Amino acid sequence: MGYFIAALVVLIIVIILITNVRIVPQANCYVVERLGTYHTTWQTGLHVKIPFVENIAKKVSLKEQVVDFKPQPVITKDNVTMQIDTVVFFQVTDAKLYTYGVERPMSAIENLSATTLRNIIGEMELDSTLTSRDIINSKITNTLDTATDKWGIKVNRVELKNILPPREIQDSMEKQMKAERERREAILRAEGDKRSQILVAEGEKESQILRAEAEKQAAILRADAVREQKIREAQGEAEAIMMVQKAMADSIRLLNEAAPSSPVLTLKSYEAFMKAADGKATKIIIPSEIQSLGAVATSIKEVLTDPKA
Repeated sequence: MGYFIAALVVLIIVIILITNVRIVPQANCYVVERLGTYHTTWQTGLHVKIPFVENIAKKVSLKEQVVDFKPQPVITKDNVTMQIDTVVFFQVTDAKLYTYGVERPMSAIENLSATTLRNIIGEMELDSTLTSRDIINSKITNTLDTATDKWGIKVNRVELKNILPPREIQDSMEKQMKAERERREAILRAEGDKRSQILVAEGEKESQILRAEAEKQAAILRADAVREQKIREAQGEAEAIMMVQKAMADSIRLLNEAAPSSPVLTLKSYEAFMKAADGKATKIIIPSEIQSLGAVATSIKEVLTDPKA
């Protein structure tokens, strides 16, 4: 019986020890109280809690957290009511302050964010509010970060998720944006037409230049062809004259080499006279050597030129 009680006691002690062993995961920490008073903060690793004496008051995540708050009504400097919802990115830096610094930290951050947003937007007009998101984000972030230091919270940034003006202002803005789009479209279309006309004009100009250049080249080629033809004709005529002159010179040379007798020369004179008489000349100069034959030649000419013959 005694062994059973001892074993039971040992088992109870083991169970108590096991149930009081805690492992803190990465990016977390545990706030531990001893007899209701803050004792320590457990970081990542293995820890053993004293049974019935120590208590884990809060488990805190050290990761960056994102909270999307519902839209808040704000009034601009020119009395326009808008709905703006914000997104806050924050991180716990001190688990003790986060646990004991403020009751319901998320509610505190939301209310502080709404109050800060109303103060900032209240100093701005509608147009400035719609075009100054970065400035508003920066101001809210700085204000919240300063205010939440004593809560062990670091506000990394605040983003305006939506800015919703009243319906009539939205309709007016949509009409204005539509008109602006139509104006830009008209400008782009006009610029496109102008560019097209410029391209067409440049194309026609280039075409005219090419045609003129082609006509110029054709004229040059035609002139070159005519000049070449004249040169070839002149060369041909010169070669023909040279050939005639050479033939005459060869004939005279051969005649001189043959040393013709007086009767042969007389016969050649007759042949030349006959060729001259066969022409259209009305006057014939007769060499003195063949004047005795003048009458015969004249008779021959009359016979040859008489149409009745």
